[in-house]
Amino acid sequence: MHNANYLAYVDDALDTWLRVALGDGFEATIGFDVMVKQATIEWHSPARVGDEVDCDCSVVRWGTTSFEVEVIGRVGDRPVFTARLVQISTVPGEARSTPIPDVVRAALSR
Repeated sequence: MHNANYLAYVDDALDTWLRVALGDGFEATIGFDVMVKQATIEWHSPARVGDEVDCDCSVVRWGTTSFEVEVIGRVGDRPVFTARLVQISTVPGEARSTPIPDVVRAALSR
């Protein structure tokens, strides 16, 4: 897999994780959305054609209007990459930061 594609996998994993944890359409029901401020990736081993990459997401740091998510990608038990993203809590449809709702903190801390 080309290195630029890892962030696409991470973005898809984060979107799916948020929708499972918060409910599909959380932007409208909770009034919460996110924007990426920073993303870093550390590669551990290659993912090759035909590999199924599983991604596990977790919050590793909470702030007032931001939080840091760690995404660990694996092929079976073999670590492939670790990504860390600083997410900014925003008002849906606006590039304006807002405090993270308590319901979001509770759902993503499980």
